[in-house]
Amino acid sequence: MYNAVPMQSTCATIAALLGIEAPADAYAPCKQVVNYVEKRLGKPERVIMYNPDAIAHHLWQKYPDLYTPVLELSPLPVPICTVMPSVTPVCFASMYTGVSPEVHGIRKYEKPVLTCDTLFDCLIRAGKKCAIVSTAGDSISMIFLEREMDYFIYPTLEEVNEKAHELIAEDKYDLLVIYNANFDSIMHRYGPESPEALVALDHNCREYAALAELAEKTGRKTALAFAPDHGCHEIDGGCGSHGLDMEEDLNILHFWKCIG
Repeated sequence: MYNAVPMQSTCATIAALLGIEAPADAYAPCKQVVNYVEKRLGKPERVIMYNPDAIAHHLWQKYPDLYTPVLELSPLPVPICTVMPSVTPVCFASMYTGVSPEVHGIRKYEKPVLTCDTLFDCLIRAGKKCAIVSTAGDSISMIFLEREMDYFIYPTLEEVNEKAHELIAEDKYDLLVIYNANFDSIMHRYGPESPEALVALDHNCREYAALAELAEKTGRKTALAFAPDHGCHEIDGGCGSHGLDMEEDLNILHFWKCIG
């Protein structure tokens, strides 16, 4: 059984929270998230998207204790179904354009700069500030380039997260997107449920909690999301993979927290 909420709804959900127009063809926002956030915050002043790669719904089902830092902060898990093929550039393009791969044009593992309208373009037109913080060469650091926004691209995960902490404390962005690839890279080598991968998952959950703690110190009304792009499954040899039309790869959870 596939999850009910389409990945494409994420774009318009963020737009609705920030009070701006989404791309014209974007899928409708997730009312559950919008109502949840607005009931607690009214209109948030900023959105922070923490995008850990490849963290599947089934991992939460099997290892709920690892999610304790996330669940304590964000009691609203939203069951998301991502897009096919369930690979990183295709999924992030759908997350931040609100349209299907057939519309935005990335339909396989490739990283062209998107020329269609994106959430970032909508923010820029509305006079809002946005930034992406990512490791170099990864999809999210490449497919949204060539826009009047800020990009903070670093060689290592540690540098990415250090900069993300700094930017949250500076508090000058309406949308901040932070990408962590550690779980994905490790699960490909050792398998999604290997000890090494579970350490990476634990790191992602704790990093989310650290971002929330920093955001709370600024006193600004913030909607914070733990929002992976796709899931994963084990293949022969004990390694991990994704990209197929199967529950393990398509079903993910997005968690939302209200701060302020």
